[in-house]
Amino acid sequence: MNVSEVVPFFAVKDMRKSLAFYVDGLGFKMEGKWVDEGVIRWCMLRIGNAAVMLQEFRTEGHDSRQFSENKGEGVSLFFFCDDAVGYYRNLRNRGIDASEPQVGNGMWVTSMSDPDGYNLYFQSPTDVPEETKLSEVE
Repeated sequence: MNVSEVVPFFAVKDMRKSLAFYVDGLGFKMEGKWVDEGVIRWCMLRIGNAAVMLQEFRTEGHDSRQFSENKGEGVSLFFFCDDAVGYYRNLRNRGIDASEPQVGNGMWVTSMSDPDGYNLYFQSPTDVPEETKLSEVE
């Protein structure tokens, strides 16, 4: 078997709001998109070697789907990166409400939720003691 990648697929309520969060806020780049009647309905976004797909479904008519308001509940993605602390600082400068990095399982971890409630974690290896918060070492 020659599997090379898995890409999570998220249904989103408001594609413009999601694109602002992922592209403008987190720094993802759009790799592909499907435009329907002048509206981006689906896209694939990438940051480094990680990717997500987003789709805004119609709420009425052909191909419509209904989702609960908390569709991201229980869904978490963990992104492994070289410098989660540096990424956290960059996110804060872009206005993203990311959590203060803290060490867990030998990793600096910062987290945030996207507009639909999907939980995103960015982490990088460290030798700093467990449960240390960034503010305690700066």
